[in-house]
Amino acid sequence: MTVLPFDEWTALRDAHAAEVDALVGDHLERRRRGQRHPVEDFLFEYYSYRPGQLRRWFPGASVVLASARPEDFPGHVAGDGGVTLDVDAFLARRGDTVRWVAGLLAATASRPAQLGCFGMHEWAMVYRISDVRHASWPLRLGPERTNAVVEERGVRCSHFDAFRFFTEPARPLNVLQPRRETQVALEQPGCLHATMDLYKWAYKLAPLTPSDLVLDCFRLARDVRELDMRASPYDLAALGYAPVPIETPEGRAEYVAAQRAFAERGTALRTRLLSVCAPALEDAG
Repeated sequence: MTVLPFDEWTALRDAHAAEVDALVGDHLERRRRGQRHPVEDFLFEYYSYRPGQLRRWFPGASVVLASARPEDFPGHVAGDGGVTLDVDAFLARRGDTVRWVAGLLAATASRPAQLGCFGMHEWAMVYRISDVRHASWPLRLGPERTNAVVEERGVRCSHFDAFRFFTEPARPLNVLQPRRETQVALEQPGCLHATMDLYKWAYKLAPLTPSDLVLDCFRLARDVRELDMRASPYDLAALGYAPVPIETPEGRAEYVAAQRAFAERGTALRTRLLSVCAPALEDAG
């Protein structure tokens, strides 16, 4: 057990809250005005963790918060000189989830990063339909050229939660047909959506996951989402997002370089998340 003195853990808690406030302040202001944002809204709509939840601070397992009150830290219990996470009670409730997440993370980590998709999943979500998801924003190349790019490049998406948003005409164009049942077998570390989902697995395991790790995963998901939409068929220049034109060799090279860097960041966070899962794996014998 690591014991954090009162002044130390309260400073960590307050710094965490201030950092989250800086990251989500623009989103909250837009929400108050009823203004949509095609890049950042995703982080609070597709993902279920609310800004207030992200703002809450937890130390993770094996940490005693000196002079803390258990009612201020759900899932924690009082002990000698402070409170600590009741890991046994958490695993009794969530052990199956922790083990499933660990299996997915380990399987993903065991595979080489595939870097040849070029972000075509977003293009497949608008292929040959008029009712696109971000209707307030024009297609950069127009509908016909957008459709042609999909047909010329093809689609190589391994992520079920991206594939399920493909239009019906786009699904047969994908080299894979992912299903929820094949998620563990197909996910790989080069996938932008698998990298963004590290944030989902981090917060789903809270408060076993320390809040600094949840926040690191959020930052990565935020950065990845920006590339995801810059490489999409939408024209978001009015929001300050320069396109990554994956229909060109230069755009594809730019995309792959960024994708590789995100995969490397994701590898480090995936390793940390697997460490968080370790008590459940030990409990399973």
